Amino acid sequence: MENDNNNLPFGGQWVDETMFEDCSAVIVGKKASATGEVLFGHNEDDYGNNVMIQYKVPRATHKPGELLTFEPECAKIPQVPETYAYLWSETRASWKASFSDTFINEWGVAIASDSCGRTREDMPELVNGGVGYAIGHIVAQRARTAREGVEIAAELVSKWGYTAPGRSYMIVDKNEGWVFQVVKGKHYVAQRVPDDEVFFMPNWYTIRKVNLDDKENFIASPDIITYAIERGWYTPAKQGDYSDFDFALAYQDPEQNQAGNIVRHKNALRLILGREPEDPRAFSVKPSRKLGIEDVKKILRTHYEGTEDDLSEGYSKNPHRTGNRTICTATTLESFVIQFRENPALTCIWRATLNPCTSPYVPWYLGIERVPMGYGWYEPHVGASTHFNVPPADLSYRPGRAWWAFQDVQDLADSAYARVIGEIVARRDALEKKWEAAQAEFEAKVLKAFEEDPAKAVTMLTDYTNEQAVLAWKTWRKLFEDLMS
Repeated sequence: MENDNNNLPFGGQWVDETMFEDCSAVIVGKKASATGEVLFGHNEDDYGNNVMIQYKVPRATHKPGELLTFEPECAKIPQVPETYAYLWSETRASWKASFSDTFINEWGVAIASDSCGRTREDMPELVNGGVGYAIGHIVAQRARTAREGVEIAAELVSKWGYTAPGRSYMIVDKNEGWVFQVVKGKHYVAQRVPDDEVFFMPNWYTIRKVNLDDKENFIASPDIITYAIERGWYTPAKQGDYSDFDFALAYQDPEQNQAGNIVRHKNALRLILGREPEDPRAFSVKPSRKLGIEDVKKILRTHYEGTEDDLSEGYSKNPHRTGNRTICTATTLESFVIQFRENPALTCIWRATLNPCTSPYVPWYLGIERVPMGYGWYEPHVGASTHFNVPPADLSYRPGRAWWAFQDVQDLADSAYARVIGEIVARRDALEKKWEAAQAEFEAKVLKAFEEDPAKAVTMLTDYTNEQAVLAWKTWRKLFEDLMS
C-alpha cells in the first residue's frame, strides 16, 4: 500500500485513520503447504486514481559510477555491475506511488509491501534524503535468495535511512519467507516465517518477540532494543534481560486506530486455523491442515462471509463498503498467489487484476520473455522515468487495455453486487478450473522442452501466459456486455 508517504493525494493530508488500512499478505511455509511449495499471496490496495501496468525488465550490465535515481528528493544509489531480470507490477497513479509496486526476479525472489502506519519515531536519521521506492527495485535487481534480499534491504536502510513512517516488506523465495519491518530512519527487524507455519499481514507491525542471538531467523539493527529503551518506549521487567521485548508494542504508535487491522488479522487467522485464534496479533500460526492455492485465494477474497464481521447482509450491501475493513476491498488493485518452483522459470504467479472476488487468478509464468498483450504498454525504462510524473492519458479509460475490462466489471459489481456476483463467480471459477486442470500436463511439456531446447521452453511459457491473459481479458469484456444486457 502506498499511502504512508508525506507527499499524498488529498492535499498532502491524511483523510482519516483508514488511510493506513491497505494491503494484506499471506506466506505459507513449505511444510505447511499442501503443494509442498512455499506460497505467497498479496493484495495491493491503494486509494486514488491509478492503474497497474506490467513489465518484464531484462538483465542488464551497468557502467562504473552509474547512480540509481528514484524520488528526486531521495538518495542516489550506486548501481552494481550486473542486475537480474524481473517482472515488475507498477502502480501508475496521479499521486506519488513510492510503495505500491511488486516484483519477482529471475531467481524467484518476490517482493511486496504493506504500510504499518505511524510509529513513535520522531527523530529519524536520513542520509541524502534516505531511501523509499528504491528498496523493491534494488532487491529485485540484486538478490538470489529471500535472505539475501533482506540483507540488501537492511544494508540500504542502515546506510541511507528509510523515508516512510512504518512499513513491512515480504521477501519470499521457494525455500523461505521473510518479513522485513522498518521504521522511518535506520531501524529495522526481519523475521523468517517458520516452514510449518502460516503468516498473515494487515497494516500493523506483526514482529513481536525478537531474538538477536538467533541469526537463522532474525536480522535486525544492532540497537533495535537499546534504542527503544533510550527513547522510553520499552523498559525491561528485569534490568539487562530483554526477553520481554516486543518490537510491535515498542515501535508502533499506541494511539493509532487499529480496528481495521484487528478485524482483518482475526478473520485471516480464522481461515488459516479453522477456529478462533488465541492471539489475534500472532506473527504466524500452525494451520489445522496444510493450505493450498485455493486456501490462499479464499483468504485474499474474503469479506468474512458467514461470520459476525460480514456486514453486507447477504450482499444486499456492497461487501467492500460496509464499514468493516475487509481483506478483499474497494481499493484492491491487484492480487496474486505465487507458487514457487525448483526451476524458477516455472514459478506460477496466479494474478488477478483489481478485486479478486470479481476477477480470475490467471496463470503467469516467471520465465516469460515479455508480458501479455494489453497488460503493458511501455518499455521498462519509460515506465521508470515517468513513474513519478504519470501522463494523465495513462489513467484515462482505454478499452484497448486489459485493465479496463476488469475495472468495468468491478464497477458494475460495486453498484449491484447481489445481482451480478453469481454470474461473475461462475465465469471466474470456470476459467480457474480450466487452468488448474491443464497445469500439470502443460508444465510437464515445458520441463521436457527445457531439457531439449530451453529457448523453445521459454517460448512455450510466453505464449501460454499470453493466451490465458488475453482469454481472461476477452472473457471479462464479454461478461460486462452480458451483464449490462
